[in-house]
Formats: sequence, C-alpha cells, structure tokens
Amino acid sequence: MASGSVPRRMLGRRLKQLREKAGVSQAAACRAIEIAPQTLWRIETGQPGPKLKDIYVETLGRLYAVSETEIAELVKLVAETKNSGWWYAYSDVVPPDFDVYLGMEESARTMTSLQLTLVPGLLQTTNYRRAVIWAGFPGMSTAEVERRIQIQANRQGRLMEPPEQFTVTMFVGEAALRYPVGGQSVMQEQRFHLLEVARLPTVTVRVVPMTIEMPVALVAGSFVLLDFPPHATERLSEPPVVYIEGYTGALYLDKPGEIDRYNQTCRAIHTMALNEEKSREFILDITKENQ
Repeated sequence: MASGSVPRRMLGRRLKQLREKAGVSQAAACRAIEIAPQTLWRIETGQPGPKLKDIYVETLGRLYAVSETEIAELVKLVAETKNSGWWYAYSDVVPPDFDVYLGMEESARTMTSLQLTLVPGLLQTTNYRRAVIWAGFPGMSTAEVERRIQIQANRQGRLMEPPEQFTVTMFVGEAALRYPVGGQSVMQEQRFHLLEVARLPTVTVRVVPMTIEMPVALVAGSFVLLDFPPHATERLSEPPVVYIEGYTGALYLDKPGEIDRYNQTCRAIHTMALNEEKSREFILDITKENQ
C-alpha cells in the first residue's frame, strides 16, 4: 500500500487539471470550499499539511462539472492520503523535504540515480552513513544519529523486494569511491558492501570514472529519477519525478520538459559509464590500492 504522499500528489494534480479545464479561477475554488488561496495551492501541488476532506473533493468536482464516477475515484484517493508510512514513527528526525521523498521512494517502481561524490543512500553501510550524518550535523546527538541510521536501514529493505516490484540503477562517480568518508577502514567496508549489494537482482551499480570525458554528468550534478507503477485509473498515474537533494533543501521536478531532459541525461550516462562487470573490477582495484 502506498504511503499518503504519492496519493496526495495524484489527487492535487488531478484537481488542478480539472479546475483549469473547467476554466474555474483559484479564487472561485477557494470560495466554494472556504479555504485560503495558499491552502488551495498546497492541495493542488500535493504538499503535506492541508487536511483533505471528502466534502472538498465532492464540492470541487461538481463545481468543475466532473462525472460522479470520477468524483468517486478522487474521494478514494482522499482515503489513501491518510495512509502513514513506516517513517512517520521517526517524524522527529525526518526533515520535511525528505518526508516527501521517502513517500516517493517507497512507492517507486524504478529508480535511476547519479551520485558523483557520495555513495547513494540505499547502498550506504551503517558506518558510512554515520560519518555522513556527523559531517553534515556535527552537533547532532548520538541518539538522533542512530534514529536516522535506522531510517536508512528500513529504506534498504526495498532492495530485497522482487525485481518486478522495484529495481535501482546507481551510477556512482569515482570520487564517491575514493573520498575517505569516515576514514579508510569505513571506506573499505563500504566498497566491499557495494560489491556485495550489486549482486542483488534489484541493483545495478555502474561506475563513472574521472577519465571519461563526460561533461553531461558534471553539468547535471547528482540526482534521483523515480518512476512509479501505473494507477488502475490511467489518468491518475503518477508521472516520473526528479529529486535533487541540497544542503538546506530539496527540489522536486516533474514537468514533462524537465523529465525529458533528465531521461536524455540518463541515456548519455548509460552509454558512457562502465558496464557492470568493469565497474566491479574498478571497485576491486580501488579496494586493493587501499589495503
């Protein structure tokens, strides 16, 4: 069952499409259900926060001249938005931006990631993750760090799912394999872990060496492209999303032109990165260098 964040996005996107198709202004929609413009914006963009009610959807659906059948479909989504993901138990240590991402990651069918300087989160060892957290938040308490590490461990459970439910392709920059995050002993453990996790049927690890002339990766920077399974009602299907994590916030890109651009980037990286066998040899070579 999907967590509430993805159904919330589905519902908001569809309500916005229907409002614009009907030629109803934002002000008129706000008056109809007696909410502020900012609240409508948050609903239509799938932001967490506003309490969604069946009566809101029913009223807006009739205002937009939507069929009773589709109104019923949208009301079902309202119920789905109330599903809580496992990470809600860690809400005290999950940043708001990352809460949205966790819901998407949990619902995704495939993930393609380019990480130039750090090992991708789903492939990090406990010791590596601990070093990354303390580097970013040196004053964080040990208890909070350990709770964040538990979140990481729970996320990695998806790697054990059947490949028809979830697969990841991780393009990892050479720098991420060489930076001594946490010291060389932590990095050696991390490199061995990469070799092991790459054997899973759900995981593809491909290295992007510094020697490859590949400016597109440097220009694009690190990102995650998430694709979702189709919804039973096609018009409600969640489109792909690009997630870009920043030091103080995050970006979520889902416009068709943006997704096309990142799909092109993924194809270019796929062509130029080392294949799986050569990537394994590359990681082994770096591991031997640091023994």
